[in-house]
Amino acid sequence: MESIRPDVAAWESYGFSAESGERKSARELLVQHLARCAGRAGLSAGLKALTDYVSASHYFLVRHDVSPEAGLEAVVASDWPFDLVRNIASAIVVSQSRMSELDRCLTLLKPSFSHLADDVAVPAGISREYCAVAFHVGRVRMSLLLLFPEHFILSQSKLRDVGVMTGYFASVCCRGAILRHDREMELTDREIECLYWIAEGKTSDEIAVILGISRNTINNYITSVMRKTATRTRSEAIAWAVRNNLV
Repeated sequence: MESIRPDVAAWESYGFSAESGERKSARELLVQHLARCAGRAGLSAGLKALTDYVSASHYFLVRHDVSPEAGLEAVVASDWPFDLVRNIASAIVVSQSRMSELDRCLTLLKPSFSHLADDVAVPAGISREYCAVAFHVGRVRMSLLLLFPEHFILSQSKLRDVGVMTGYFASVCCRGAILRHDREMELTDREIECLYWIAEGKTSDEIAVILGISRNTINNYITSVMRKTATRTRSEAIAWAVRNNLV
């Protein structure tokens, strides 16, 4: 049976000749295109291809293992208008940090839709609604956020495809940076020791006496722990430590 015209158009848009070889589906063509982009570390080109595949207009790749105060440091790549990214980057990280571990598991690779605030400017013809698909790259949780044209309904099946493929693609393109970040974010033995005593209900003064160091040093260790674990309180840091079998 003759292939449908959109597949031919997709083939040519990814740089393949429509005259050579067998006709392939848009999904197969996208996979081949991502492989070529990954080979030359073309993160932006690959994300643009994923965006086009689902007929969205703009992509925004964000990681959630940073502090809510980090702001733009959470942004991996984006072609959203800068003012829009600056307005919502921190809010997106905060919303993820407030989710329970169960909710994070249940929402993995499941497209969700949210609305931008009324006072946030969006490009002409673009919907105020955006789609987010969460996935993991190693231990790091990330999300791909998509803007799309007004009055357009995104395909749920294609969105799930995009979530899986973005995860694999980002793991190749971002692997080095994520591994370096993971090493930088690893807790030291002293920080883990402080976490243990916090979990035992000890105050900074009490931990200082136990470890034989100053109260200010203890507080510095605890601040470092909360920065590395993207937590905001000692209770959240303890919960993180329990989830990761550190205490």
